[in-house]
Amino acid sequence: MDTLPYHDFRGFIEEAKKISEWRLIEDADWDGEIGALIESTAELDSRPMLLFDKIKGYPVGFRLVSLAFANYKRTALAFGISPDKSKLEVVRLLARKMKSGKAIPPEEIKSAPLMENVMEGDAVDLLKFPAPRFHDGDGGRYIGTGDCLINAEPESGFINAGTYRMQLHDRNLLGLWMSPGQHGRMICAKYWKQGKSCPVVVTFSTDPLLFTLAHTKVAWGNSELDYAGGLMGRPLQIVRGPLTGLPIPAGAEIAIEGEVPPPKVESRPEGPFGEWPGYYSGGTLGTGEAQPVIKVKAIYHRNDPILEEEAPLWTGAMKIDGNPMAGILWDQLEAAGIQNVVGVYNHSPYFTVVAIQQKYAGHAKQAGLAAVSSAAAARNGRYVVVVDDDIDPTNMKEVLWAMMTRVDPPTNIDIIDGCWSTPLDPRMPPDKRESKDHTNGRAIFYAVRPFEWKEKFPKVSRSSRELREKVIAKFRNVIPFPGT
Repeated sequence: MDTLPYHDFRGFIEEAKKISEWRLIEDADWDGEIGALIESTAELDSRPMLLFDKIKGYPVGFRLVSLAFANYKRTALAFGISPDKSKLEVVRLLARKMKSGKAIPPEEIKSAPLMENVMEGDAVDLLKFPAPRFHDGDGGRYIGTGDCLINAEPESGFINAGTYRMQLHDRNLLGLWMSPGQHGRMICAKYWKQGKSCPVVVTFSTDPLLFTLAHTKVAWGNSELDYAGGLMGRPLQIVRGPLTGLPIPAGAEIAIEGEVPPPKVESRPEGPFGEWPGYYSGGTLGTGEAQPVIKVKAIYHRNDPILEEEAPLWTGAMKIDGNPMAGILWDQLEAAGIQNVVGVYNHSPYFTVVAIQQKYAGHAKQAGLAAVSSAAAARNGRYVVVVDDDIDPTNMKEVLWAMMTRVDPPTNIDIIDGCWSTPLDPRMPPDKRESKDHTNGRAIFYAVRPFEWKEKFPKVSRSSRELREKVIAKFRNVIPFPGT
């Protein structure tokens, strides 16, 4: 697949229906039911994409989609990679495509389907969209999970795009949670320091490549919009925001223009919200302090809009299958001189697996320590597992088997403290959270045959991978093997 087979988010959804499972769900309630369905579906091996219509209290056509990237075939589609590739091949090809892509500035166009409906001033009404309340204990409805916030650095003018959660406070007011150190917050802070509000654009259901980049670390001063164009092989089309002058990606379903006042001028209690670690942020009282808000001045949306909601899921479920960050880590390990890396995979932000073909004593330790310190895995982690090349790093059952049979706890586990974490870490002690010491510990498991006597290690009795693949292909009509 040399070019993208879609031109906007809606086109991506239609192509995704052709290559993987999806389900149309009608008459679901935005208050709790949709969230529970998304979580339950994310725990399935197949992880079909969910398209909700006829949502309780909303007209036909005001739809919601979730788990758009929860199957690696759909992630491959988003990047223009053949969905027939294996999961590990997709991870590697994603990273290579991101690495080789050149920045292409956006192309401004005069109009787009996004502008079919315009609400300004007193007509602004975010309650028009079926934003869900995901969990029983959430502090409200969240319209912003599959979103992209765009703002401009006031001095250089460089455009940043980031994904941040947004609580629906009122018809024209959104709560905004941005972790310390996020580029979008750093740009806002420059305006706040001058006593000014920061102009912003937010798109919902935006171009898939831009959405992927919006929650990937791109170096300060480099625009995700330019990188998206490079990955597409063509400029990202934008319309110019009439109120802010900021670029609005034309392929989005819904967009808003507004501003973020200095928190000392206006802020609201935000949350609690069931975040990706599987716990409510900040315990039972939300984030623990008032958070910034977005004052919405205009809304633009397509006819029959599709609202993307990528709910943060506990670590046993899967939101993005074939996450490109694993491939980026793979490249970074090789750039650091780690030899014979044969696979890297992230089972969650907390759990990374690195497969190597051992060549020398200390090889596994070198790989594990490098993984903990590499930029792609330095934040929010908990465990790194190093396995031999006979283990498929994408297969958790094989990884756990290696941990159970090749790890000697007293000698094959390293504990490292003082690593970069996040305020959302549920295991962070209250005193550290209060002092803003957002660090945690990491464990590295060396689930490999001891190099010094690996030739004497008991031989594996399982059938070879080649034979297993052969018989699965032969008998796939008889036995419903996963992925066939």
